[in-house]
Amino acid sequence: MSDIFSMEFLNFLFRWGHLLFGITWIGILYYFNFIQGAYFKEASAEALPDAKAKLAPRALWWFRWGAMFTFITGVFLLLMMGHNNILNNYIIIGATMGTLMFLNVWLVIWPNQQIALGMKEGGDGAAAGAKALLASRTNTLFSAPMAFAMLASPHSTTWGGAGWGTGVGGLDLIIVLILIALVEINGLVGKQGPIASVKGVIHSSILLTVIFVLVFELL
Repeated sequence: MSDIFSMEFLNFLFRWGHLLFGITWIGILYYFNFIQGAYFKEASAEALPDAKAKLAPRALWWFRWGAMFTFITGVFLLLMMGHNNILNNYIIIGATMGTLMFLNVWLVIWPNQQIALGMKEGGDGAAAGAKALLASRTNTLFSAPMAFAMLASPHSTTWGGAGWGTGVGGLDLIIVLILIALVEINGLVGKQGPIASVKGVIHSSILLTVIFVLVFELL
């Protein structure tokens, strides 16, 4: 009975919650990027206003709160890993991308979507929609390497030597963090470029994952 209140079980519950909230968040992120965006372009003049008024706001509610609770549970798990001295480069970059994705949701996507969908008065709806889309595409770009890093973290010490993100620090971590920062800056003030299309953002996300792994392996 006492095991229910143990730190190990609490840690497991937070991992379970982190997974459930993350599935909700990233699942809806993919829905927005892969399904809803294309539908909005093809919807009839009668259907589109109803979808924007009723469907999109409801999906955004689950989207932003899924992000919030994924972040909260993730912070707890990261603190526990730091306390137990089991951090490594993979979890560092995973947490970094996850945090940036969370901030993009609450500080960029949600405020601009409110304007674009007419939920809030004022502002240029088209410009707000473009900002929200770029941030959303950036989150989709981050999603594959973020998930890979999170899953790789506990296994990296068993993969072919010390190059696989074991330990914290080094030139490899610095390079990857710089690349992450450049992607995020482009997501805030840049252009969509190759991530403008669904196919492009999927391919770019996989490519970014490969680049990060190669940097850790070769450096």
